[in-house]
Amino acid sequence: MLTMWLKRSFLLLGLIANTTMAVTVKDMKGDFTLEYVPQRIVALEYSFVDALAIVDISPIGIADDKDKTRILSAVRQRIAPWTSVGTRSQPSLEMIASLKPDLIIADIGRHAAVYSDLQKIAPTLMLKSRHDTYDGHLKAASLIGQVVGHDAQMQARLAQHKVTMAKISHQLPQGIEVQFGIALDDYMALHPGQSYVGTLLQSLGFKTPTIVAQESSSVHTGLEQLLANNPEYLIIGHYQQPDISTKWQQEPLWQLLQAVRNKHVYHIDNPSIWSRSRGVLAAEAIGQTLVSLLKP
Repeated sequence: MLTMWLKRSFLLLGLIANTTMAVTVKDMKGDFTLEYVPQRIVALEYSFVDALAIVDISPIGIADDKDKTRILSAVRQRIAPWTSVGTRSQPSLEMIASLKPDLIIADIGRHAAVYSDLQKIAPTLMLKSRHDTYDGHLKAASLIGQVVGHDAQMQARLAQHKVTMAKISHQLPQGIEVQFGIALDDYMALHPGQSYVGTLLQSLGFKTPTIVAQESSSVHTGLEQLLANNPEYLIIGHYQQPDISTKWQQEPLWQLLQAVRNKHVYHIDNPSIWSRSRGVLAAEAIGQTLVSLLKP
C-alpha cells in the first residue's frame, strides 16, 4: 500500500511540475511566455503540424484547407484525428474558439491581421511559415519544441534530421543548377532561391537560378522568363494536366531550354509536399524524391 501511495504521489508531483512549467521564447511579436505545458493546440499552418508530429503531439485543430489529404501522409500517420478550423488563409475564429485551445500557433504571413482576435481565444505563438526558408523552418520547429515542453525530444529529432539530410545529399549530384516550379493553367510558379524549396535545394548541394522577386515564396513566370533563367535541371510539379507546360512544349522557345535539350526535365504529379507542406518530414520526403529523380 505504501509503495502504491508513493508511486501515485510521485506521478502527481510530475504532473504538477509538467503543468506549471514556464517558458519564454522570441516569436515574430517579441517575447512569448507560456506558464504551462499546452494540451489543446490549434495549428494554422502545415509546417507547424509537421513540427508537432515529430515530437508525438497531436493538435486538436488544424487549418487544413478543408481537405485532410493536404496534410502530408507521414504527418497524418503520427497524429490523431483532428477538427478542421477552415483554410490557412481564413481560419474560422468561431471554430477555433469552440475547441477551447490553450495554445494557437499562427503564421505572421497569413494571420497578422487577426492576431489580436486569436489572442483573445488563447495564447498565440506567431511564427513565420509561408515565406520562410528551410533553415527558418528548422528554427521554428525548435521554438515549438520549447513551448510545448518537448525541447529535448525536438533537439534529438532535429539532430537526426541533419544526419538524414546529409545522407540524402551524398546520394545526389553536387553543384548543378536546379529549378522547381508548379505548372498551372496560365503560368508556371517558380520557387526562387530564397523560398523554402530553393533554400532546401541549396542545403543539399544544388545551385538555384537568380529570378526576380527573390523575397517571394513563388514567382509567376512565362516561357520567356523561364528561358532567361534557363536552368540546367527543371523539376515541374503538376496538379492536373494539361497545364501551361503542355502548351509550352509546342513552342520553339521551349526547345531552347538547356534542361530540355539535355533531357533534364523531370515531372512530379500532385506536388503538394513541395509547394505547401514545409517542415522536417516534408524536407525528408522531398529529399527522397530528389534521390529517385536525380541519383547518378
